[in-house]
Amino acid sequence: MTAATDEPGYEAARAELREIVAQLESGGQTLEESLALWERGERLADICQRWLDDASQRLDAAIAKHDAEPSGS
Repeated sequence: MTAATDEPGYEAARAELREIVAQLESGGQTLEESLALWERGERLADICQRWLDDASQRLDAAIAKHDAEPSGS
């Protein structure tokens, strides 16, 4: 996947998402802060999903290519 320059990679997005979940679970934020965290979490979840979808497509393509190659037997 070619990520936009302002998008984190999968690991960074996942780590930030975990931090956001922990912050939301701990509470103590104003409603506006909670909404901002939630929105950022949604964006990070979308980024992670795109990375996972791309990885799945690449894996499927590699398997299909391998299966299409004649075996040595």
